[in-house]
Amino acid sequence: MSTVAQFNAPRVVPEPMSMNVLIVEDDEVLGKSVHRGLEEAGYRCQWAKTGAEGLRMVRSQHYDLLILDLMVPEITGLDILRLLRQDGVKTPVLILTALGSVEERVTGLRAGADDYLVKPFAFPELLARLDAIGRRSQQLPSNVLKIGNLELDISTRRVIRDTKEIDLTPTEFNLLEFLARNAGQVVTRKMLCEHLWDADWEGVTNVIEVHINRLRGKIDRNFPVPLLHTVRGRGYVLRPQ
Repeated sequence: MSTVAQFNAPRVVPEPMSMNVLIVEDDEVLGKSVHRGLEEAGYRCQWAKTGAEGLRMVRSQHYDLLILDLMVPEITGLDILRLLRQDGVKTPVLILTALGSVEERVTGLRAGADDYLVKPFAFPELLARLDAIGRRSQQLPSNVLKIGNLELDISTRRVIRDTKEIDLTPTEFNLLEFLARNAGQVVTRKMLCEHLWDADWEGVTNVIEVHINRLRGKIDRNFPVPLLHTVRGRGYVLRPQ
């Protein structure tokens, strides 16, 4: 029996803009079908065929949503989900799996999944669930971002780490907020320039490094576990480990 029913669905374009989706699925036929169908529906998609590859991709690039099969090789989908949530990555996750018992659904949702869809499934339902997740993520922005023992209150622009309040300049706060909203994922210098200064990133590389070093000195100094890490040749990442 096919794992996808009614695949040839009407074209549905997510609003207000297309979402960048990562599919982690080891089944060649299903993965190819979902990848093709989502692209035809207006999504931007990438496809990982192992758990290790999927974890590497979601930690190195920004995705708006993750479609995750639980029974993938190398690293299970459930372990991927738990690791991402431990790292503070808040990317919405839809579990797409053949494991459909009540206990398995509960385990997946409690591990941090935003939705759970059991194979076989109807493709229009998958599109509807992705659209619903996208609307929820846009309508419910968090005013408090937490990464490990670091908290950013967006409304008051206060930063606290382990009960200690940290004084940041406006630029440093904006930089930290952008890193926190992409926690666990590598943020490139180009992304920082476009977000903070709308500038040519090659021309302000030194400026970025100066602000990063100042920010690191304020949020990591005198704390045993660093949060702000440099990924050589790629950029920066904010995560507890």
